[in-house]
Amino acid sequence: MKESKQQQINIELPEDVAEGVYANLAIINHSVSEFIIDFVKIMPGVPKAKVKSRIILTPQHAKRLLKALADNVQRFESVHGKIKDYEQSGPPPVNFGPAGEA
Repeated sequence: MKESKQQQINIELPEDVAEGVYANLAIINHSVSEFIIDFVKIMPGVPKAKVKSRIILTPQHAKRLLKALADNVQRFESVHGKIKDYEQSGPPPVNFGPAGEA
């Protein structure tokens, strides 16, 4: 019987990336070969919002991200209680064309 060896990956987290970027809107678009997620920070009373970060994923990685997020939300809620979903009064005033939002 063969032994399977797991390959270790050394992941480096630069200091400027470790600080993170705040976003309160995600705009999701896709093509046949990729998913594009734009993270946006919208401020009340400010008519213009900027994309703070863009992540491009293959469909396979997008599906893995969906599963990982669902698993983590479930674990969070099992410890801290159900996350309340505050409904907005309508879609955010952005004009990127057809897109999903989160």
